[in-house]
Amino acid sequence: MTEIDKVTAAPESPEAFSRRIAELSESLPKRLRQCADHIALNLDRIAVSTVAELAQGAGVPPSALMRFCQIMGFSGFSEMQRLFRDAYSGARPDYATRLANLRDGGGGAPGALLAEFVDAGRASLERLAQQVNENTLETAVSMLSGARMIHLAGFRRAYPVAAYLAYAFDRMGVAAQLHSGVGHMDQARTFLPDDALLAITFAPYSGETVDLVKGALGRGVPVVALTDGPASPVALPGACILPVEEVDFGAFRSLSATLALAMSLSVAVGARRGAV
Repeated sequence: MTEIDKVTAAPESPEAFSRRIAELSESLPKRLRQCADHIALNLDRIAVSTVAELAQGAGVPPSALMRFCQIMGFSGFSEMQRLFRDAYSGARPDYATRLANLRDGGGGAPGALLAEFVDAGRASLERLAQQVNENTLETAVSMLSGARMIHLAGFRRAYPVAAYLAYAFDRMGVAAQLHSGVGHMDQARTFLPDDALLAITFAPYSGETVDLVKGALGRGVPVVALTDGPASPVALPGACILPVEEVDFGAFRSLSATLALAMSLSVAVGARRGAV
């Protein structure tokens, strides 16, 4: 029996996952070793990538990556991805811990913080400029500019983006409704077929936003979503996904790239509709 055949149970943590890769790597055939080597160097991408993206990065067909998932003890890619999504969602320290880490590291001086956040914002904007798909962006603008009403959903960290969009659309005379989730009312009931939903959410994802996206799609309402990748729970069939990733500092993530993308959308929609 080979080492590959001995693997039966899936790793229960990213750390255990890394150890298993190290144990198996030398015994794997060429293509599976390519999978192992690429994934070992890109553990942070598993939660937000597709099978095709990871396979392309490893230089193997998707079937090889699926075989690798099974050798690691998972039923398939979705189960392997879930391990990292769950770990990512719960791994970010609370704000007290983040502040304590900054103080302990001597990084709490205002000037130093400003420099670090400027660098993180610059990196986020450069990544957005490189990764944005112009065809997808055009599709999103067309969907929103043709809507009777643009519904806006963004909670917790994403709320400032949704609030800015509500302000911008109001100033341009574009009908928009900012969903607040007050009273846990089912605001999806306000959707009409000729409306559109613009949703913003990032890991750990807002359940309210996910529910609104599902409700909109279920009513045939077009959905545009700003989120952190194809693994997001709002990246559903029928939704137009605009991926945006923010570089963090000290586990604090700014909204530099997200706001730039939101501003671009709002101004493009206003111009398309001839708003003043």
